[in-house]
Order: sequence, then C-alpha cells, then structure tokens
Amino acid sequence: MNTPINILAIVGSYRKAGIIERAVDEILASARERGAVTRKISLLDKRLAFCTNCRSCTQVAGENYGVCILDDDMDALLQEVDRADALVLASPMNAGTVTALMKTFIERLVCTAYWPWGTPAPKARRAGKSKRAVLVASSAAPGFLARLTGDVTKRLKSAATMLGAETIGTLFIGLAAQQQHQELSKTTIQKAHQLGHKLAAGKSARES
Repeated sequence: MNTPINILAIVGSYRKAGIIERAVDEILASARERGAVTRKISLLDKRLAFCTNCRSCTQVAGENYGVCILDDDMDALLQEVDRADALVLASPMNAGTVTALMKTFIERLVCTAYWPWGTPAPKARRAGKSKRAVLVASSAAPGFLARLTGDVTKRLKSAATMLGAETIGTLFIGLAAQQQHQELSKTTIQKAHQLGHKLAAGKSARES
C-alpha cells in the first residue's frame, strides 16, 4: 500500500477566508480526493520575527537548517516543511510583491544556506529538489498586467527552491478585488482542482 502524500500549505494572506485562502482550500480538497494528507498554516497565526541579517544561522556546515538566534515559531514551521512531500505557497500581491507576512518568512529562509564569512555567495545546504510545489497568488489588477509589473510569483518560486521544491504549477488570480466578498470563478476552481490532483499524483510538469 502506498504511503499518502503529505501536502503542506503556507498562506501569507492578511484575510482569513479571502480569495487566496479559499483557492488554497480548493487545491487541498482536490488533493485529499486523491488520497493526500493535507495541512494548512496561516502565517497570520504565527509569531515570526524579522531577520536581523546576523547570518549566525549560515555559519555551521551541514544539511540541517541553520539555527536562528531568534526564539519564535520559525523552527517549528520548518519542521512541518521537512515532514511534507509537497508544498503550496500562497500570497496576494501587495505593492507589487508578496505580503510582509510572506516576505518575513522568505527572509528567514536564509537558514537553508551555508554562507560562512569570507565567501562571496551562499550555498544550498541540500542539493536538488526532493519536493514539489504549487504557487498561488492574486492581484486586484488584471492577471497579465500584475505578472508583468510585480514579482510575487518570482518570490514564491524562490522560496520553494530554497525549501527544496520544484514548482510544478501556478494559480494566479487577477481582478481579485472587484467585490468586498468576491467568489472564486469556475475557471479558478477548475484549475485549483487540477493542481491539487497534480500534487497528489506526484507528477512533475513544466510550470503553468
């Protein structure tokens, strides 16, 4: 009997039950239909301090994540990531990029690198990509315009790479603020279901 795929979603939205979180819920529900085990974490509920750029976490070699001097929820969150086979990383676009919640999380991922003093660039602690990831983003602007002028998907993909995940799909929701309580379109729900099935099936694919 095959072991169920463990999927972890990390959501950097300020709004509970907003467009982003409901899209993530559709992806996870679809994955569960294919036998996956899913968990969703809202960064809004976590205590994450700002990275101080001290680089203490990058000084000791090894495959384990570097130890941060800050005492907050980041270590427990990374343990959840380690237990996952696949990730969903989600954030609305704010001021052209990910939210401050997601940006704080991404900055703390410096612990995934070995970067001793005197070396010009960091090196990933774990070579290769053992996980898969789906990215979810939204913007009040039309999708094509938001993707041209902002970098939210680029930032999310960078985070996936740092966590050892290959991005296999992206769900970008444009015109996401036409109403105060906007519903997901049928097209968005359909694509969310396709991405959930893809994650649960373990199929690699070029980013959509």
